[in-house]
Amino acid sequence: MPRLRSLLALALIAGVASIHPSSLDAQASFDDLLTRAEATAFVETSSYDDVMAFAEALAEGSDAIHLTSFGYTNEGRRLPLLVLGAPDASPEAVRATGKTRVYLQGNIHAGEVCGKEALQMLLRDFARGEYPSWTDDLVLLVAPIYNADGNERVDLRNRPRQHGPLGGMGQRPNAQGLDLNRDHMKLDSPEARSLFKMMTAYDPHVGVDLHTTNGTRHAYHLTYSPPLHPNTPASIDNFLRDEWLPTVTDRIKQKHGWDYYYYGNASPRRPGWYTFDHRPRFNNNYIGLRNRMAILSEAYAYDTFEDRVMSTLWFVEEILDFAQEHAERIRDIVEAADASVVGSELATRATFEQSAEEVTILMGDVAEERHPQTGEVILRRLEVSNPVSMYEYGTFAPTDVETAPSVYYVLPGADDAIVRLRAHGVQMSAAPGEVVQVERFVMDSTAVAERPFQGHNERTVYGSWQPTTVELPAGTVAVRVDQPLGRLAFTLLEPRSDDGFANWALLDEQIEAGEYPVLRSR
Repeated sequence: MPRLRSLLALALIAGVASIHPSSLDAQASFDDLLTRAEATAFVETSSYDDVMAFAEALAEGSDAIHLTSFGYTNEGRRLPLLVLGAPDASPEAVRATGKTRVYLQGNIHAGEVCGKEALQMLLRDFARGEYPSWTDDLVLLVAPIYNADGNERVDLRNRPRQHGPLGGMGQRPNAQGLDLNRDHMKLDSPEARSLFKMMTAYDPHVGVDLHTTNGTRHAYHLTYSPPLHPNTPASIDNFLRDEWLPTVTDRIKQKHGWDYYYYGNASPRRPGWYTFDHRPRFNNNYIGLRNRMAILSEAYAYDTFEDRVMSTLWFVEEILDFAQEHAERIRDIVEAADASVVGSELATRATFEQSAEEVTILMGDVAEERHPQTGEVILRRLEVSNPVSMYEYGTFAPTDVETAPSVYYVLPGADDAIVRLRAHGVQMSAAPGEVVQVERFVMDSTAVAERPFQGHNERTVYGSWQPTTVELPAGTVAVRVDQPLGRLAFTLLEPRSDDGFANWALLDEQIEAGEYPVLRSR
């Protein structure tokens, strides 16, 4: 409570100063506004109340920052969204600006808190006038504490071996025990449904998701990734890999002397530099299937907490500098990516793709230290950089494909699928009750995982599409694929999709009765 009162006092100061937001008094009030991490020399991280008080202080003290919320957590906490570069925080006002919209998200895993702290610092520094040109061409949508419930479950032993914050941090899952970075397709959490309601309303052109990584002992202060699903529009993938991310990497090295690179892990059991999963259950892969730019940030867990915050802050700064410089081009690429995919060959399953040549990966080392309160081992990054040549597995190639149809028909009884499609923002309509030539998926067999994952026993369906003529029953819903979210609809509704409704066992009742409850028409 004392730290909350101190921040609320700062909020009051900032609120008074907002009468003359450009005055030196207002500037000084923001100079005194510190995050919990800064105020404790990076020993502690911000609570939910800390973040809310900090956000309220900024909104009260700056005419350029608007505070709203985009939904609620499982335990009823409001999810804050700060809007910069629009006359107010409404979706209508944001979209009417015509500017490039960038969504910045922290704390999806509430033990990975560097993004939460970095975004607060960035907002405060913006209010102090440190980034004067960003909002000439950009609208920023900032959600610093997405997993707010997990954030409050602080424990000194969360994320063992990570180097701080020594005062403890929140947990990885939300209050339901769900990993929110695996919930982007099935939408079991109120947080995910809130997020995609916001995305549908504001339609950001770019999404940036801030994490902390561990695992391989490499020499990078931060690793990153674009969308990894092979159905990501090639124009988006090329722009990120060929221009945006290399430019940011070079600028960080020039300004700060730190090395950043594509996310990966290496081990003797699996030689090579391997990225993570391609499936859109992960945030940045999901955003790619919405035809939008996405960047994942992973600060290095064995850096000190302060260094992780700074590496994340610098990364976001350079991302936004580049976005501001290329704002119109980003909009053009995104708008072109919304073109219809009907008739295109799209992946339903994929596997790692090896690089044409070996690449140089900087490997590092760590030292063991003891947590001062628990006595348990934590690891600290050493200034070691050992270049090693290896193949990179940073992209994915399809192993199973289908041609995107013109329309899917979701049959009565699959109500749960319809509800979730609506939550994603996919456009649907009532299908006419008429005789149509369609394809029905005829199942040969299915395989169900023995152990549940995220509350579901995942299912793999085998079979093929067969032509047939049917009379569509009353209550059938038509999902046209020639809509902006056509790639996403395809991935959700194709039975062989490795991250669709069938995979997540959301159509089990119908499948176990011998019917796949979705038809399609070419």
